[in-house]
Amino acid sequence: MNPHAMLVSTLSLLLGTTITISSNHWVMAWTGLEINTLAIIPFISEPHHPRAIEATIKYFLVQATASPLLLFSSMSNAWATGQWDITQLTHPTSCILLTIAISMKLGLVPFHFWFPEVLQGSSMTTALLLSTALKLPPITILLMTSHSLNPTLLTIMAISSAALGGWMGLNQTQIRKILAFSSISHMGWMVVIIIYNPNLTLLTFYLYTLMTTTVFLTLSTTKTLKLTTMMTSWTKTPMLTATLMMTLLSLAGLPPLTGFLPKWLIIQELTKREMTLTATIMAMLSLLGLFFYLRLAYYSTITLPPNTTNHMKQWHTNKTTSTPVAILTSLATLLLPLSPMILTTL
Repeated sequence: MNPHAMLVSTLSLLLGTTITISSNHWVMAWTGLEINTLAIIPFISEPHHPRAIEATIKYFLVQATASPLLLFSSMSNAWATGQWDITQLTHPTSCILLTIAISMKLGLVPFHFWFPEVLQGSSMTTALLLSTALKLPPITILLMTSHSLNPTLLTIMAISSAALGGWMGLNQTQIRKILAFSSISHMGWMVVIIIYNPNLTLLTFYLYTLMTTTVFLTLSTTKTLKLTTMMTSWTKTPMLTATLMMTLLSLAGLPPLTGFLPKWLIIQELTKREMTLTATIMAMLSLLGLFFYLRLAYYSTITLPPNTTNHMKQWHTNKTTSTPVAILTSLATLLLPLSPMILTTL
């Protein structure tokens, strides 16, 4: 990509995110989301491949549908109450419309269909942006309006997202699609608790971003895009691939790794609110995700499957692992002992 275009797009992403997360007025929040949508499109379409162009069009159409819904929600609320403040969303129809619009932007079930396809058509760096940075503005809006939203609707969508994210990830062979379904599942965990403890949703989002960034940067370093190339990547950077296994297990939520912390706290909070059934269902559905993370971990480090692959073994490279990846890997696996300190901030 042209350096000037890259600079403009990157600055626009930062500007759009900042405008949305710092605004109190609906029109400003909508403007920030629109800037974000337009800024990411050059990144998705950069490879000049039919799949990338298809992913760009799908992304644009979905976002172009969600944005008018968001605007219509805020306008109907202003019509009924005279309020343009984000936190003053009280009209029931407006609340449902907003939930639909934000679900489309986040890729929550049943508006998830675009997300795996767009990630599959994007490069690793763009897929990382779509999975992490671009989800912050919609989650912020959901956070600011959480007191007005319908808890039953959000709980149903959260459970459906956790179920579908785990179920659909089982049969995938493309790494980006597996991580897309992982993202849908994690969004379900964030949404299920947002009404009862918004700070916990933010904590879950931060830790999810940390772990997902580590996984994407590691896979980008080893140039791994599917399971068959993952089988032979261990000869290239053995140490980095071994730490990738730990990060994947952390993303799955296994103790004593970092990823266990948000799931533990969410289940604890749901139980306190006498939502034991919801907590049990979410805990059971996390086992589906654990299965495909274990499969990824198995392919990445433990052994080669007893079949012939069409890929030659990679040569061991003398490149040292970059410092950011090393720091992120440490944080993505070793933060659980700091949980008492984290709990004091909630």
